[in-house]
Amino acid sequence: MVPPFGRLAFVLLKDINLDNDPRWEGIEFERYADEADVVIVGGGPAGLSSAIRLKQLANEAGNEEFRVCVIEKAATIGGHTLSGACLETQSLDELFPDWKKNMDSPVKTEVKKDKFFILTENKQIPVPVFKGLPMYNHGNYIVQLGHFVAWLGEQAEALGVEIYPGFAASEVLFHEDGSVKGIATNDVGIAKDGSPKDSFERDNEVQTYGIGIKELWQVDPEKHDPGLIVHTAGWPMPDSIIQIHTCTLLKLSKRIKTHPAIKPYFEGGTRIGYGARALNEGGFQCIPKLTFPGGCLIGCSAGFLNVPKIKGTHTAMKSGMIAAESILQCHSRWKFSHTFGKWGLYGGMAYTGLFYVIANGLEPWTLKHGHTDNSTLKLAKDCKPIEYAKPDGKLTFDILSSVAITGTNHEGDQPAHLTLKDDDIPVQVNYQKYAGPEGRFCPAGVYEYVPREDGKEGMRLDFNQNINWVCPEGGGGPAYDGM
Repeated sequence: MVPPFGRLAFVLLKDINLDNDPRWEGIEFERYADEADVVIVGGGPAGLSSAIRLKQLANEAGNEEFRVCVIEKAATIGGHTLSGACLETQSLDELFPDWKKNMDSPVKTEVKKDKFFILTENKQIPVPVFKGLPMYNHGNYIVQLGHFVAWLGEQAEALGVEIYPGFAASEVLFHEDGSVKGIATNDVGIAKDGSPKDSFERDNEVQTYGIGIKELWQVDPEKHDPGLIVHTAGWPMPDSIIQIHTCTLLKLSKRIKTHPAIKPYFEGGTRIGYGARALNEGGFQCIPKLTFPGGCLIGCSAGFLNVPKIKGTHTAMKSGMIAAESILQCHSRWKFSHTFGKWGLYGGMAYTGLFYVIANGLEPWTLKHGHTDNSTLKLAKDCKPIEYAKPDGKLTFDILSSVAITGTNHEGDQPAHLTLKDDDIPVQVNYQKYAGPEGRFCPAGVYEYVPREDGKEGMRLDFNQNINWVCPEGGGGPAYDGM
């Protein structure tokens, strides 16, 4: 057991002294093992596209028994999916050439207009969006990615893919030679105190970052302009930070809705959805080695977000499809942008626009980041506090009311999902030097300072590589509907 910190303690089966704990007498510890030809972790656009392509190729070759399994941590396919999302359809065209005609896909709303504004505090400066620039979206489609992913899941199952929602892959299993053998799902049915519940089951064997925040609004039909995309830059971001769509700082994402150029889109409307997710913003130079003995990385896990375009769905799908083709070839043999960080907002915009026009983004060099995200946090004494207006409940909202419409649910009687490696760092370092950033960096307000029983300040989590992340059981988390 990891020592408790504040009100939190963390227990995993591997941390419990089972030999001396009578509560575990008679409990079966043998893992249930299942085998498949290919196991895909994550039922997002990349994972499902890979599964679909695998089954398409296997079925075409007459190998209908080729078994493909998709493990998804959300309780439903699409339940943890969140994106803008503006979809380039090249990968979808390859995967399902007749998706527009005969497949009743949820991809309906084609982009008709692009608007791009640089904002000052009270004004907007329109910027033309020419064909060839990363913000040019004509011919793309505005989608609710959660619904699109659910549709991909239906197509995958129709082809014979096995999909298992509610199972999180928590461990990689290796052969003796170091190659990947498979994955193990997380233990479930363990209570907070480390005792087995009636539902206990042993687990199955089978770069730089940003935050993306999304809201869904029901607006006056007269204000609804299907096919319109609006991008902004500038206010309310400081000069040293860029704001890309909703990829921004948490409280600043609220302020932008109060700008005279943006406010009219929301006035009189009702917010019906809220969610957030981490984004891989490192770009091409941050893509890791993608293959290893027994597996490969695809989609967001590999960092395939196209940062200038703010799009990653089509690249995720394509990466999954390419992986599927390579995997099937191997199987048959076996058995048969960062410019903004370098030059600031406006210099980075000029660089990106110039080289998209001249070289279509194919210039034979890239700019290095030079540092990790967590190393850039400034000391609290060197920063001036920002005064944010109190949420008005109409355009801007507090965290609790936002989380209330995410559908988030967790089984209460289970071990903590997050635990600290070093209990002293949050108080001795983070709180004293950085004014406790943990209480501000989560879009759901999960991390907070809480009084310890001994009267000292305590906290739940910290920023500086001091975290053990653990999968919640049973598909816990948000239940997004079409985010």
